[in-house]
Amino acid sequence: MRAVVRAYVGEAAPVGSVKISHLLPTQLSSASIRATLSELAELGFVEKPHTSAGRVPTEEGLRLFIDQLLLPNRIAEYERRTIAFRVEEVEASGVYYTAAQLLSEQTRLLGFVVVPALDRVVLQHVSLVRLSAERVLAVLVAAGGTTYRRVFEEAGNLKQRELDQIATLLSERVVGRTLRQVRSALESEAAQLREQADALLARALELGSKALVADEGPDDLVIATRLALLDQPEFHDPQRIRDLYEAVEAKERLLDVLDQVLERSGVCVALGGEVDDPALRRCALVASHYGDVAGPMGVLGVIGPSRMDYARVISLVDYFSQVVTEKLSA
Repeated sequence: MRAVVRAYVGEAAPVGSVKISHLLPTQLSSASIRATLSELAELGFVEKPHTSAGRVPTEEGLRLFIDQLLLPNRIAEYERRTIAFRVEEVEASGVYYTAAQLLSEQTRLLGFVVVPALDRVVLQHVSLVRLSAERVLAVLVAAGGTTYRRVFEEAGNLKQRELDQIATLLSERVVGRTLRQVRSALESEAAQLREQADALLARALELGSKALVADEGPDDLVIATRLALLDQPEFHDPQRIRDLYEAVEAKERLLDVLDQVLERSGVCVALGGEVDDPALRRCALVASHYGDVAGPMGVLGVIGPSRMDYARVISLVDYFSQVVTEKLSA
């Protein structure tokens, strides 16, 4: 079964007994190979797309291969260094597009990164700047250096010096936490502070409840260049490429698919028939979480035909998850 998948991945066409014999560690006759292929067909692991054609793995066969027969494939050291260098040299805000582009280049598939909504970004620092008598700018700095700006109403008479003191108190409370975690912590602390007389801290907690609020928008999806997919023979069919592009353009649908298949940790492989989207039939999705320092921030991975080099793709997606996590937590 492993030889069938290897041959199919390399040839992009049905494979016969002669080709399979060249990939087996033990020499077998063509008759023995054909008999074994017949058994695999009865089990539902291979099929003949045409009467006179060779065999191709079914989706059940690919699932068996991925779960039980896949041999580890370590990424070459020079590739690891190249990927790490390319990710390290960009600003934190650009790491998402860079990772998606590199995934596409390295796999010749469609690389993507789900950029987390602000609510799940791990923070490092807060600054407050008086803009007018009634408006204050909050500058939120995430781990990795990305900055987010929010303007909120503050009709009090706090001077910039007092805002700086409040920002210091808030910064002490945001380090290593997401906005969601910070808001919960501030609410808890405010409740405990009611019987104390620390006016500045009380004001800091009040302002923090206004400044540290993220719009509840959806995650964003960064897609790399689609040209890499045109290298794959499967997508010489205009209808297949149109279906996949339709799924990609409807980002909310693809995000829903990712929610379905990424309920477990580590690298996840979802075949087309396992996800609820007709446009992804005969495709496969390989993805992993990143940003696990304070809980998963987002997802990255690739989409392509079900005929892909799973050993290499899974190793690459896993490595990119590590590199992006390290970049965003630096």
